[in-house]
Amino acid sequence: MKKYILSLIALAVICTSCNDFEDINNDPFSVDINKAEPEYFLNNSILGAQQDPNIAERTFVLYWKTAARQHLTTGIAGGSYDDSWTVEYWKGISEWLNNANATIEIANEKKAIGQGKPHYDNLIQVARIWRAYLMSEFSDNFGPQPIQAFKGVNPGFNSEKEVYYFILDELKDAVAKLDVNQPVPSNPNAYDMVYGFKWGQWVKYANSLRMRVAMRISEVDPAKAKTEFEAAANSNMFISTSDDNFKVKEDTGWNPLSGVMSREWNSQILSATLNNMYIGLGGINSTDQLPAAQHTAVKNADYIGIRYDEQFSTMTNDPSAGYWLDGLPNKIDPRAYKTFYIPGDFNNPIYSLYPTYTNQASTNSGDLTFANGSKLTINTVNTWNTTTIGSWGVKGQRNGLRGVIGCMPALGKQYREGKNFRIFFASWETYFLMAEAALKGWAVPMSDDAAYNKGIQDSFAYNGVSQFYTQYITSTDYNRDGTSVAYTHITEPGTFHTMNYKDPSTGNMVSVDIKYPVNTIYKNGSVKNDKLTKIITQKYIANMPWLPLESWSDQRRLGLPFFENPAVETPLVNLPNLNSGNYMTNSIQNFPQRLRYPSTFRNTDQDGYTKAVQLLGGQDAVLTPLWWAKH
Repeated sequence: MKKYILSLIALAVICTSCNDFEDINNDPFSVDINKAEPEYFLNNSILGAQQDPNIAERTFVLYWKTAARQHLTTGIAGGSYDDSWTVEYWKGISEWLNNANATIEIANEKKAIGQGKPHYDNLIQVARIWRAYLMSEFSDNFGPQPIQAFKGVNPGFNSEKEVYYFILDELKDAVAKLDVNQPVPSNPNAYDMVYGFKWGQWVKYANSLRMRVAMRISEVDPAKAKTEFEAAANSNMFISTSDDNFKVKEDTGWNPLSGVMSREWNSQILSATLNNMYIGLGGINSTDQLPAAQHTAVKNADYIGIRYDEQFSTMTNDPSAGYWLDGLPNKIDPRAYKTFYIPGDFNNPIYSLYPTYTNQASTNSGDLTFANGSKLTINTVNTWNTTTIGSWGVKGQRNGLRGVIGCMPALGKQYREGKNFRIFFASWETYFLMAEAALKGWAVPMSDDAAYNKGIQDSFAYNGVSQFYTQYITSTDYNRDGTSVAYTHITEPGTFHTMNYKDPSTGNMVSVDIKYPVNTIYKNGSVKNDKLTKIITQKYIANMPWLPLESWSDQRRLGLPFFENPAVETPLVNLPNLNSGNYMTNSIQNFPQRLRYPSTFRNTDQDGYTKAVQLLGGQDAVLTPLWWAKH
């Protein structure tokens, strides 16, 4: 019997030989070749990639969501990492890739011995498409990887350019070979948890994925990106409606389908990055979005809150830093209230009481301590606030509101309970990709403004706020970052806008000029409201919370959307570039760029590790930019 080599990417050694096939196929991995069905392996690959709680908490939440600023946690956003977390993810993605490859190998072997079935050819192409996604996920996190690791040979590592070229070639060839008219498998045990063997849906996913990967390399390899993107887009077979979305139903409990954001101790409080995007964007009044009982909590548009100098850090370029809003914002993107709940809003169907082992979510108050030792208890019901990540020093010790569940908006329970569909690719992303491509002058079937508006429309439909769409897309109101919604409105906001704050010691209102942040990574900070900033801002909000890796990738690729620097009341050891003298200036050295390779790889395959780091072109460090992200 032929021996199968199912490689585990340098987990112990780059390739590990398995026993004869009949000894390893029982669950369904321990059945001989006559009983093995390749779709079982594809199913196991897709199932595993949903990430069980062990991997999801560490990778999806604490790495991806944190790096993408989807919630209030410093972690990797402050340059740190945890090798044990990375080891678990590395082990997982190696297994998922193995299973995708096994699908192809087993289908081909069964065909060779006369046991092929009509759907096997299509199944091979689907496995190649799925494997292409997994390879993109791997390289988007780590960088160089071995292309040949899944072909039964002892591989060397390949550069990121070679990897992404390989992915694009695989997607192109797999689509060309897929027969969309092939009937679904007759085997009653065959299962495709994504599309139910609707082959045309897999073609659409492959073309949308090809657009994503092409755009990923657009800043460093524009000619290749343009060619690949145009070919995929002009196929007119891409994810264009919610019915086409690549999504997988989540589950409760502890298994690979458990909700990726369901661990109740992960608070997932609103981030300053998102808050500055949300407030004012689209010009929709809070009073038009909330029940009448909450209208009295809505503040004036020119009010920024109470200034607490002794408890809130201002050593950051977060334009909202230093203020506590004792109410609700006058205007806000309507998706904000659908994604995050308002403290104390217990009648809201998305209000989450996580964590259930404390009463924090229902306490809705916290103390601020002053330098003289006195304390002030703050009622947080019907307030909307967050804070900057980073090091707050003594101010953090005085602040009993920062990062406390019940005191700040947190992620709604529809994302926390494992009863949703995890989205891997949605129609809105196709349209925002199309908008960016059209803006570049590439030949695609939609104009940039039409694609931009369609992306917003699909995102609004998903969030149940379509009633605001028409007003929203014509709005020229600026958010805290100085960006508006209306696509043709590219007037810059100016240097600052005048607001009022309350002095807590006197109760008096004081006028203050709030500066719009200067994003020195993007176009040297010269613009805040150009068309690309609008596209990526909307893409970022739409991808919240399902696609943090994609949001992180956009920020690494473009420096968009604006990410505020972490606070540096005391130095951040893992972000040595950032200090008390330059915290108003953004730099790619202030934001995480990748995951380090795990120690299991380094310790068991020194030659492979050395080659991978050589191809990386820098140290195996969190702050080393990937090939496509070097500004």
